[in-house]
Amino acid sequence: MAFPRSPRVLKGGIVLLDAVTGRVLRFIVLQYNPDTVTRTLQVQGVGGESGDRSEALRLKGPPVETIKLDAEIDATDQLELVKKPTTTDGVYPHLAALEMIVYPSVTQLRDAEALALKGSIEIAPAEAPLTVFVWSRNRVVPVRLTEFSVTEEAFDPQLNPTRAKVSLGMRVLSGNDLAPGHRGASLFTAYHQKKESFATTFSLGTLESLGGPKFE
Repeated sequence: MAFPRSPRVLKGGIVLLDAVTGRVLRFIVLQYNPDTVTRTLQVQGVGGESGDRSEALRLKGPPVETIKLDAEIDATDQLELVKKPTTTDGVYPHLAALEMIVYPSVTQLRDAEALALKGSIEIAPAEAPLTVFVWSRNRVVPVRLTEFSVTEEAFDPQLNPTRAKVSLGMRVLSGNDLAPGHRGASLFTAYHQKKESFATTFSLGTLESLGGPKFE
């Protein structure tokens, strides 16, 4: 039983947008927030470790940020309440919604096949919707899924998975990855600005607490 004054816990998740119109095509709310979210920042310096020493303080752009998390999906509650489609398909629908992020649609594949049969010399790869990782209002970032693995841990009598763990690896897409004016680039800029704003509000300690070093 929840206490009446307990704070409302937000859920993390993924939103798929039409990159042109911004229309929400699908949103996938994580059933349970993961205990940990691992982020890695790869600095984009000029010339690397062996570069020109006169360029040592120059940055080519924002760091390449990657995000990893494990999401748990469990059908136990829905099975107890005898809710469809869980009673007939287990957690397949939830898994399928996540997996379709990295699949082109059947329509796109059929269209490409039809063009190939007509003798088209070059067929452009299918464009996916813009994938946005949402982890509170302070972290809304365009991403590309780079790692995706599923461990199915329990099954019903029809072998539908009823409990699973999905491991996701994502690369944050910056303005260096997207065309100028792309909606994802605007989202990244807003994310970048939010970081700058937080950095200016941070204050802990003084120069004296570091021993009062001189910078001369």
